[in-house]
Amino acid sequence: MIRKLGFTLIELMIAVAIVALLVLIALPSYQREVRKSRRTEAIRVLGEIRMAQERWRADRPTYGTLAEVGNPGSGNTYYTFTVTGNTATAYTLVATATVAGGQANDYAGVACSPMSIDQAGAKSPAACFTQ
Repeated sequence: MIRKLGFTLIELMIAVAIVALLVLIALPSYQREVRKSRRTEAIRVLGEIRMAQERWRADRPTYGTLAEVGNPGSGNTYYTFTVTGNTATAYTLVATATVAGGQANDYAGVACSPMSIDQAGAKSPAACFTQ
């Protein structure tokens, strides 16, 4: 008796179904971690802009605009960065998620768009800044 080697169609379909099930379970977790890493990058950029603001203010009577202090996040396609309320004593940095890559769906107990930090270091929403 000659034994045939290989897979039957049923065995192949069962393997495909198992792989599809694993992907279905793993994909949301993967996407959540990707959004979290992009949020971490935005927080890093906010910190860089904050340091640039302090360097700017050391030589001038007011905090600067984003164009004046430089925008280290200009290449970031997942967040847009703005400076609001810049005066002699205060400013607020804001990172707003774009729809690119689903970043607008970033959620850490609260919606993480927009995220902001001011000259005193007050972060809003605070849950988005904890990793």
